Amino acid sequence: MLDKCVRDQWSIDDLDWTIPPPKMPRDKEEAVVQAFVDMAGIELLAGALFDVQRKKTADPTLRKIFSTFVADEKRHSAVAARLAQHYDVHHYRTYTESPALTDFRPHFLALVEKASPEIANAYITSGELILDVALLRSLDDYVADDMSARAMHLINRDESRHIAIDFHMTEHYCSDEHLAEIRSRPRPPVREMAAGVAALARMMWHAKPFLQQVFLAPMDRTDPSGRRVQEAFKRIQLVLRKPTVARTPWSKMMIGFQDLYNHPVIGKVLGRVLLRLLGAEDRAARILFTKEELARTERMSFDELAEEALAVKYS
Repeated sequence: MLDKCVRDQWSIDDLDWTIPPPKMPRDKEEAVVQAFVDMAGIELLAGALFDVQRKKTADPTLRKIFSTFVADEKRHSAVAARLAQHYDVHHYRTYTESPALTDFRPHFLALVEKASPEIANAYITSGELILDVALLRSLDDYVADDMSARAMHLINRDESRHIAIDFHMTEHYCSDEHLAEIRSRPRPPVREMAAGVAALARMMWHAKPFLQQVFLAPMDRTDPSGRRVQEAFKRIQLVLRKPTVARTPWSKMMIGFQDLYNHPVIGKVLGRVLLRLLGAEDRAARILFTKEELARTERMSFDELAEEALAVKYS
């Protein structure tokens, strides 16, 4: 994987930026430019998360791999910003990243830097699945232009490596060896635990508007069927409930909140509170998988899950 990460590096200047942008109605041009502006911010956030993982791992090969991922995401951000400029033909307005993304970023980074590496990886894997399976493909289809397609081809090639490592790390963090290491950790001081709970609460409070404004609202426009985002959410839920993953403390908590939300009585009474605790909205919190799909996931290896996620991305 490290050899592939080094070999497949590329430059923003490898793309031919002389391709003329297509004519778009005003509402579409504004939506496309705003989506790429937000994508630039999302990619930088992803890079910061991989940097956290780089710092948290003791494996020298993984550290090098994560370093290439940080470089990937910085390049993706630069490409997204350039695409925003490319499609901003009429300069209808000044574009800035969505306020929910700006508000969410510091609280999210503060949490993953303080949290254990398995929690950071859980959020990174979930975010990458939503970004790769749903948002980027839907946006590219909506733009329907050769310039976007060429850029997305290279970005998706990078993101495929990221997803493969995301699943590899998920398997590692739910292994018997790692869970034993978690149990051997000394109990943190009460003040440190309180600070961690406060950081989690702040992040969860900002997560729902971030998800809605930056991911779901754009995808409502670019993929009105909602097929891709539902597929991404379903895959997150299935991975979370894979037996080895479901036994970790973080997964137990998140599964518990989701089960309560889907309870016919408790969900109606405490639905809004549970959505805040999940950092989600209804489409992400509803149970989206069947018993047959869950049973099938339980039998699959993590490599097979990663391969299937990549296949769905290109379907």
